[in-house]
Amino acid sequence: MRGRLRGWAGFRWFAGFRGRLGFQGYGALVAVVVLAALCAALAPAPTTRATAVPRAVGPVPLERLFDNTAVSDDARPDAADFDGSGASLSAQDLAAAGWTPGRTLTVRGAHLTWPRRQPGEPDNVRADGQDIGVAGRGDALVFLVAGTGSDTVGGPGTVSYADGSRSAYLLTAPDWRTGPLGTKAVALPHVNTPDGQLAGKARLYVVTVPLAQGREVVSVRLPRADDLHVFAVSVRATTPGWSGSWAAATSGLLAVGPWADRTVRLVVHTSVGGPRVRLRFDNTFAATLVRIGRATVAVRSSGAQARGTPVRLSFRGAAGADIPAGAQAFSDPLSFAVPADADLLVSFHLPQAVSAAPVHRLAVQRSYVSEAGDHTADRGSTAYTTVLTSWPLLTGVDVGGGPGSVVLLGDSITDGDQSTMDTNRRWPNVLATRLLAQAVVPRYGVLNQGISANRVVSDRYPGDGISTDSGGVSALNRFDRDVLAQTSVRTAVVFQGVNDVRWGATADQVIAGLRELAGRGRAHGLRMLAATILPCRGEARCTAAVDVERVAVNSWIREAGVFDGVLDFDEAVRDPAQPARMLPAYDSGDHLHPGDAGLAALAESVDLSLL
Repeated sequence: MRGRLRGWAGFRWFAGFRGRLGFQGYGALVAVVVLAALCAALAPAPTTRATAVPRAVGPVPLERLFDNTAVSDDARPDAADFDGSGASLSAQDLAAAGWTPGRTLTVRGAHLTWPRRQPGEPDNVRADGQDIGVAGRGDALVFLVAGTGSDTVGGPGTVSYADGSRSAYLLTAPDWRTGPLGTKAVALPHVNTPDGQLAGKARLYVVTVPLAQGREVVSVRLPRADDLHVFAVSVRATTPGWSGSWAAATSGLLAVGPWADRTVRLVVHTSVGGPRVRLRFDNTFAATLVRIGRATVAVRSSGAQARGTPVRLSFRGAAGADIPAGAQAFSDPLSFAVPADADLLVSFHLPQAVSAAPVHRLAVQRSYVSEAGDHTADRGSTAYTTVLTSWPLLTGVDVGGGPGSVVLLGDSITDGDQSTMDTNRRWPNVLATRLLAQAVVPRYGVLNQGISANRVVSDRYPGDGISTDSGGVSALNRFDRDVLAQTSVRTAVVFQGVNDVRWGATADQVIAGLRELAGRGRAHGLRMLAATILPCRGEARCTAAVDVERVAVNSWIREAGVFDGVLDFDEAVRDPAQPARMLPAYDSGDHLHPGDAGLAALAESVDLSLL
């Protein structure tokens, strides 16, 4: 289409020029045009790019090949043409999101630099088989991309390694205006056009593809897909020397507070311990930057009381951190003895007003918010006057050393719904205690990535904007963030599906989703396990028809051999006399969620050697 438009513009120019020359001049011009046409027929085909860039010999940095302009100033919207129709991203919207020129963003554990270009300057590459110099060793290649073809676009590419070997990958990107919000890195509220600004979500995506394990990357050949735009690419480094000890998945962007000049003190329970600590904060699903003024960590005594003076954290050497929308901030490694199977207090000051935040809603744990002021260094609890039962912003606690982590991807049963408040009786906690007490398998950290109401194949939270639904995006849409990007993950357990079948999904749909999760995890070198779905007869939505679908999914999990192992949770808690129901001793009373005894039974049934 772009080529046809340029041809029409050339024809109109030619017609106008003919008029200015007159008839005699026209005859001379015909000879010139014929000669030019012959030369053009023998010459290579011209580029169709907005800004022609000579093909480089050998791999070069991505920014040297920028040939498209995606960002315009609101005052000059015609200075960019991202999609061939004159539309572009707003520089002002990007700045509000914290995506400023040259800024390094940490997204899904990878460092990506937003192009150091001013509005109206070329800032991305249209993928056309270019060889990009990319160095590093890690588990994934990470791209910051968007499509402009009104549909998902992409194609195959090649990674070259220092040892001379290569591996193939497939890179796809959703459309920047119509793609899914559940997987986007950031969404901006406007689209700039020469005719004015339009209200509508402009999306950018971070996409990961697996790398050959242990090999050093030296270059990447992009796919040939003209509507695939690449803004940045990097290698996500592995994290030797660290194990994940605690984690929580963001279940939505929820209204909070509002908190202005308040300190949030969260109570989290470790699995493994270590001599060093670092924390991870995520601004997932947000549209604007959030600032953390100061942050501390301490071992908890009781309530909001610390056992000792809280120890200050730093972020790239600074006391606080600005976290762009959709990005993360890791604290600097801190020498701090983290005990295993113990409560920590993580305190952070929010100096600016925060009225909505990424939140894990169901904490099953009381945390605290202070009166006005920075109370991160307070040992006592006097200033912490408000109780909080969710975990905002904080998504991970890593400890130094250890063998790595096991990630448990689940729904409300993994999240601990109906377990006793403040007692850490979720089945992931019981599993972590079992691992600490044995020496047969490595003492992995256990990361609970359960979200109450979550499903395998459909989103509960739409993926953008403030919502009252905290059921999260689907397991398929959060798998990269909540499993693949977790610290030193070795094994993942998928324990989901009951919410899908309870709300009308067929067994075939759930099976297709589980199969995809298994394939994606194994492509990244993970050991993938699946747990069977628990019986739930007696709960309002668990009809006989639903149980037929549940049983079909469980049969597939047990028999298909798609996963590396099976945890038969259904068998562990079902009533032998009524297999569609849980044993009364394990039932919390709502017939869907196990109580403390049932959750313990799940954890005790796990064959640790499978991990």
